[in-house]
Amino acid sequence: MKQHAEQPYVRSCPVGCTAPITDSAIVVAEGALRRCSGCGQLLSRASAARYAETMAQFNAADFNAPQGRELARRQAVAQRRLARITALLGKAAADTRVLDVGCSRGQFVAAAIAAGYRAEGVEPAPRVAEAARAAGLPVVTGLLEDQHYPDGHFDVLTLFEVIEHLRDPLPLLAECRRVLKPAGILLVSTANAESWTAAAMGARWDYFDMEKDGGHVSFYNPRSMAKIAAAAGFEVARLDTARVKFHDKGDTPRGLYVLGKIVAELLNLPARLAGRGHDLLAYLRKPSAG
Repeated sequence: MKQHAEQPYVRSCPVGCTAPITDSAIVVAEGALRRCSGCGQLLSRASAARYAETMAQFNAADFNAPQGRELARRQAVAQRRLARITALLGKAAADTRVLDVGCSRGQFVAAAIAAGYRAEGVEPAPRVAEAARAAGLPVVTGLLEDQHYPDGHFDVLTLFEVIEHLRDPLPLLAECRRVLKPAGILLVSTANAESWTAAAMGARWDYFDMEKDGGHVSFYNPRSMAKIAAAAGFEVARLDTARVKFHDKGDTPRGLYVLGKIVAELLNLPARLAGRGHDLLAYLRKPSAG
């Protein structure tokens, strides 16, 4: 594996731990992933240049434009997440203001509007943000911190597959907390680096592969997610994990892939109950007195 001589883009635990960081046994193209001995967070050795190179994919003209069954699947996932948010808030959709941070082409914004929520998005990649607006969605270009929303403006914020890209996520989480109403919900989705998928696939897992998933430099687990939530002033209202896999389709002989998929389906429920699914969803609440 190629080792990069430059300093890693992420040099310390983004959760805020001061415990030693050691090499893990997971070796990817950028070198061995490092592990915080305090919270278990995994960190990439990717340089700043490598990070910037792989982040460019998120502004490509054809990025994140699902069709057919994949689009329908994402819409169904969005509806499930909105239903959980509604249950936690105890508010009607029409009374709930939602902001999707890092919304890409705005599929979640569209699903929320269709379900009756007052939803909008903010997206730093100019080309995909413009594509969202061209589709008639209320999406602005830029970072959340640049929008200067009023204090307590939103009932719900979502960060879908964002936090793993950040070297220092605490300033963003602080801004999320500021613009949320008291008792508002921040929903964070990312991958679980302590999942059965990560244990079984190791460096084969596409989530660790910066060629397939650009900009992935920081890998959370339920412990590190709870710790960073507390550091940012949130309470964990609900933390879910889901799904298991052992092989990527197309990289494995069909027979082995099918067998692995069957076994993974059988393990989905145990993984969810044990907190070992590879999808990590954290529903974080701003304290009511915050």
